[in-house]
Amino acid sequence: MPGALSRRSALSLLGGALAVAATGGSGWPAAASGPRAATGPAPEPGSRVGSLLGRMTLEEKLALLHGAKDPHSLGQAGYTPGVPRLGVPPLRLADGPAGVRVTRHATALPAPVLLASAFDPALAREYGRTIGREGRALGQDVLLSPMVNLIRTPYAGRNFETFGEDPLLASELVAEEVRGIQGEGLIATVKHFAMNNQERERESIDVIADERTMREMELPGFEAAVRAGAGAVMGAYNKVNGAFAGESRPLLTGVLREDWGFDGWVMTDWHAAHSTAAALGAGLDMEMPDGKYFGDALRKAVADGTVPEAEVDRAAGRVLTVMDRFGLLGGGAPPRPGRDPGAGARTALKVATAGGILLRNERGTLPLTGSAARSIAVVGPTGAIPFVSGGGSAHVVPDHAASPLEAIRERAGKGARVVYALGEDVFGKKIPASALAPATGLEKRKVAAGGSWTYEGALTVAEADEWTFVLHFSGPPTGRPKVLLDGEELFPFRPGLGEYFTGGFVSAAPDGLSVRRAAVELTAGKHRLRVTAEGGGKGLTFRLRRTTSATRAADVAEAVRAARAAHSVVLFGYEDATEGRDRTTIALPGHQNALIAAVAKANPRTTVVLNTSSCTSMPWLKRTGAVLQMYYPGQEGAAATTALLFGDANPGGRLTQSFPVSDDRHPMAGDPRRYPGVNGREEYSEGVHVGYRWYDAEGVRPLFPFGHGLSYTTFGYAGLRLRRRGSGLEAVFTVRNTGRRAGTEVAQVYVGPSPDLPLDQAERALAGFRRIHLRPGQARKVTVRLAARTLSAWDSERHGWVLGTGRRTVEVGSSSRDPRLRGHIEVRHGA
Repeated sequence: MPGALSRRSALSLLGGALAVAATGGSGWPAAASGPRAATGPAPEPGSRVGSLLGRMTLEEKLALLHGAKDPHSLGQAGYTPGVPRLGVPPLRLADGPAGVRVTRHATALPAPVLLASAFDPALAREYGRTIGREGRALGQDVLLSPMVNLIRTPYAGRNFETFGEDPLLASELVAEEVRGIQGEGLIATVKHFAMNNQERERESIDVIADERTMREMELPGFEAAVRAGAGAVMGAYNKVNGAFAGESRPLLTGVLREDWGFDGWVMTDWHAAHSTAAALGAGLDMEMPDGKYFGDALRKAVADGTVPEAEVDRAAGRVLTVMDRFGLLGGGAPPRPGRDPGAGARTALKVATAGGILLRNERGTLPLTGSAARSIAVVGPTGAIPFVSGGGSAHVVPDHAASPLEAIRERAGKGARVVYALGEDVFGKKIPASALAPATGLEKRKVAAGGSWTYEGALTVAEADEWTFVLHFSGPPTGRPKVLLDGEELFPFRPGLGEYFTGGFVSAAPDGLSVRRAAVELTAGKHRLRVTAEGGGKGLTFRLRRTTSATRAADVAEAVRAARAAHSVVLFGYEDATEGRDRTTIALPGHQNALIAAVAKANPRTTVVLNTSSCTSMPWLKRTGAVLQMYYPGQEGAAATTALLFGDANPGGRLTQSFPVSDDRHPMAGDPRRYPGVNGREEYSEGVHVGYRWYDAEGVRPLFPFGHGLSYTTFGYAGLRLRRRGSGLEAVFTVRNTGRRAGTEVAQVYVGPSPDLPLDQAERALAGFRRIHLRPGQARKVTVRLAARTLSAWDSERHGWVLGTGRRTVEVGSSSRDPRLRGHIEVRHGA
């Protein structure tokens, strides 16, 4: 590898877009003595790692640098074989944003976005400890988590896997989660470095972002993870200013190692390698899940002198250094703990309860007490079937999961009347055999291994209508039946992760069969239908169903009747999301908006519980009594939701992302260059105005602002005092519970722009926060430190942090749009 990269040469590689060294500033992310920079030569020969490298063959060193097939797979994502003769054990790498993803049962924790909604770094550490212990207990060594990319677009398919739209909040939470994971002996891998803020064209999109945008918005979370000691970093699929992130020397060597002092290893995302010499020289250490570029190709490159073996030693040394740090070398690996499902369940319940966000509560709709708790209609498919997690890398096989309907019935008690109505049929109804000529049944047909089955006939439709065909099938997506209607295939296989990474609820039937849907406008009369199914090596089970206007109307009518007959309604709304594809709208899928509007019209004491991945538009909002945002709540979601509905717990979650009113009123609306990109190029032209900062800059009113969340009690703020403290500031104020219930408030401190910086700055930016639990009437003096970094901006000409001096405004309140206290202080250099 060439010598250390100068700042100017690094900038030239990215067209001036990215600096490789930060100067000045302190405090954010929380400073810790950074690890030794790992940009120079391989480890010293006398060290344990150096000694091991000196005894290894080239083949053995290469085995550390790429994935391989696990002869004893535990269902994890990746594997490296180690070097058994030298006491270097294999590494097993598991996905884990919301729990350990293997084929065995594990604790299905709430989605990270729900964890973040608690605004509680200590809870993030507990969350990490649970995953860390389980990962070790389940035979894993490396966790492919946490994900810290910001929520930039409301359409990103993995918004539920990350922490929100604010870099300070993300930094504080990811640092604590990393400490929790690694405190249990599991190596954390922060991902995806960097600018992987969408799934659409993620493997090829070229993100164009200036230096300041990256330094102030996207990179702080990664820096915080490095400062917390993260053992590994996963490179992103996408390009950054013209170069693939996984082979960007300014990113992997300049920023990550020279600037931040990262001494762990960098791996690719799965199948995200693109070169051998260029990637290794840029600072990539490990290719996953195989060795297309870092296997035989790298061996040949060393043999012909294209790549010096010293570069292989350097990369292998990084992997071994982290293994040594975690006690994995020398045959004396720490013993693995046993699983503790009970402890995991308690953490899952605690997180889901703490993160639940009460968005609206009118006319005392919640909590459900007295007569409101004795007559309840539960509506919606996710009311009866647990919605545990999102799809893709975040999917976990839970120990158990109760349905909200079961939990509500149990909590309401024997004297209560709790009825259920489907409302929205996501799995379809049988196609009557009489509608087919020749008549046949398409309900749960079985095709033996090696066999096949074909149907050709006519489907008769009585009147023109929109049908949604629903195909249920076993086995992989490539082996699903082919269904042709009038010669057009309804469920064509489309290569890509979206076919394999399906969502957590509507893409899997209750009996485990995979599900696909296709909406078709049908004319009255006969239509040609052909279904062919191959049994393959294991056999195939499938069924073909449908919903129509008539079946949908009947389901809504049933829900309306139930709502009218009940005192209270709890209606569950859903939206599946998964790695591999983005959302196409922020509206609820299917016909849910019409269902909610009809039910809320029939009974204004309707509470809508949202199991969605990200922000959601709500055209029905003013008709409802309450809205409770639960995202993907994990295996204990039913218990947490019920506790919040009945007031056994007081909602304390706050939004970590702004909710737009509609699809045409958010930062990405109307500019395809920002999202999804044009001709493979995506421009981050909003600069530092991500999320709530954009709403402030553009004067656009969101549906719900960043930081918003209601309680069953009320809080008062008083006595703001601002004072200089070291290189930063302190905000001191008092919060009092002015209501009749104990409750949790999240006090948020925002700082305004510096008059002395000639830069485009946010109108307000989160500078600190504190989660506080107060009894009725209790008051607490709160001190929030505003670190120098929160008062600074990145200067692209100086390539460093510059303190924003002058008279600064500081606001304290319960959301970005609800300041309760305001003060001013002169910020200057020095104490």
